[in-house]
Amino acid sequence: MKIGLDIMGGDFAPGEIIEGAIDTLVHLSGEDKIVLIGDQHAVGSKLKESTADLSRIKIVHATQVIGMGDIPSKVYPQKPDSSIAVGYRLLNEGRIDGFCSAGNTGAMLVGASYSVNVIPGVLRPALATIMPLFDKRNAVILDVGLNPDTKPDVLLQYGLLGSFFAKYVLKTANPVVKLLNIGEEESKGTLAIKAAYELMKGHPGINFQGNFEANEMFTENNPDVLVCDGFVGNIVLKQTEAFYRLYRQRNMDDPYFERLNFENIGGTPIVGINANVVIGHGISKRKAIMNMILQTLAVVRVNLSQKIKESI
Repeated sequence: MKIGLDIMGGDFAPGEIIEGAIDTLVHLSGEDKIVLIGDQHAVGSKLKESTADLSRIKIVHATQVIGMGDIPSKVYPQKPDSSIAVGYRLLNEGRIDGFCSAGNTGAMLVGASYSVNVIPGVLRPALATIMPLFDKRNAVILDVGLNPDTKPDVLLQYGLLGSFFAKYVLKTANPVVKLLNIGEEESKGTLAIKAAYELMKGHPGINFQGNFEANEMFTENNPDVLVCDGFVGNIVLKQTEAFYRLYRQRNMDDPYFERLNFENIGGTPIVGINANVVIGHGISKRKAIMNMILQTLAVVRVNLSQKIKESI
């Protein structure tokens, strides 16, 4: 497998990105390779400092960079040789099997629509992230930021997309799906949530088991798939990061809370597009970059995009 890595994206690019790629090398197997996409001069000088076996690394030069503050829809077509655009081009041409970046999230989403496109039948792709649970399971929550205002039929499809992710990536048989809501009762929630409930409870493609309240998140009662719109999901994601920072500031030591560290998760896959793409946090350093690459590799190995395409 060949994983493309945007080395120019993120607050600590390119140094920490390249170091994260080097750290990943010991975890690769078989024909796995990492394709570094960006300024080859920056890559070359950094690699010269390393004593690792670099035979699994390939460099593809890109002359332009999309900054974290750039407006994606405007700048993406203006920078066809940016590291993100080149990465998507390699992905579209089949020269890499997966692509990941800690760069401009909007540009990664615009790039997906410009190149690999949404899977036919998918109403809206979503950002799906892993939820480490207290009983040692991993669950998935979606959407966590792509679509802040979501219609009922899209929420239904998130249940399907999340089920595919849980089944193929997390290896969960018959994953339980619930709607994140302000109460367990069927009558609770916004108009969109109540309409989505009606659609989901009668759908044969998902194991829907009703509403779920946030006060039981991360416990053994957390479902395998938690569905919400991108507005709510992004707040949940950022709140989790805040709790982890508080935990660290108080010098606490607990293996469960370490699982909430975004560096150990790595990135957020875009589900519903015709390729395997993972987006990392802009503040990612070498450990987070390593785990983002490994998560991309895991998604590629199960060929999640193709599985979704066949199922949809």
